[in-house]
Amino acid sequence: LQGSGPHGRIIKRDVETARPAPAHAPAPGAPAAPAFDPRSLYAPDSYEEIPLDNMRRAIARRLTQSMQEAPHYYLRADCRIDLLSQARQRLNQRREKTAADAPRLSINDFLLRAAALTLMQFPDVNSSWAEDCLLRHRHADVALAVALPDGGLVTPIVRQAESKGLGQIAAESRDLIARARDRSLQPEEYQGGSFTISNLGMFGIKEFTAVINPPQSAILAVGAGRKTPVAGEGGALAVAEIMSLTLSCDHRVIDGALGARFLAALQERIEDPFTLLL
Repeated sequence: LQGSGPHGRIIKRDVETARPAPAHAPAPGAPAAPAFDPRSLYAPDSYEEIPLDNMRRAIARRLTQSMQEAPHYYLRADCRIDLLSQARQRLNQRREKTAADAPRLSINDFLLRAAALTLMQFPDVNSSWAEDCLLRHRHADVALAVALPDGGLVTPIVRQAESKGLGQIAAESRDLIARARDRSLQPEEYQGGSFTISNLGMFGIKEFTAVINPPQSAILAVGAGRKTPVAGEGGALAVAEIMSLTLSCDHRVIDGALGARFLAALQERIEDPFTLLL
């Protein structure tokens, strides 16, 4: 208002005769920036376009969601697996004598058994984020990351792995992996789960970090076993077989100290494989 009183003061008449100012239309919002198209950087005849199948789209969507929503942090440990390798060799020799058609035990079978027992020891790690609560799972349903021959990734699940011995885990995981590569799994055989193991050791990878598989809260990345010089008893130089583990955790569910205790307990089980036979 413009006052008409002394020294520009606003008086009653000014208020009574004032007209409301015309409403201003809200400024239009800035248009959304178009998604960047990398094809704009290359000559049209310098590349070939490979269409995305539904699996690749689903993997991209879920992994992007995982990295955006789950605050990842990473814990690393080196395990001595000399005893585990010896136990595996002796058990496989015994199995060949008693049952020629029995599947051979793999490192993954020992890792899966160790992870299942450790998850039951740390139920807060065996949990999922559900926005308004945490889902603490009653069983260790451990998934194995399986790369498919023609591209893509699937994670078949060994259900209630804490109640299964090494032989049963070996038979079940072989069946799941074979059917995963044939794309004949049922959805309930790869959806859900409470923990995942991803092993790239067969490719000679020393160590890596893996993206959490939602709705799970942790994934274990396993590197290749390798001969490494170590300090033996009395400081003498010795050679040990070392395997690197990297645990990716969702900080909304697993605090740093809890994740560290879990990984230390898992390392202890792997380094003393006789605990896996109990």
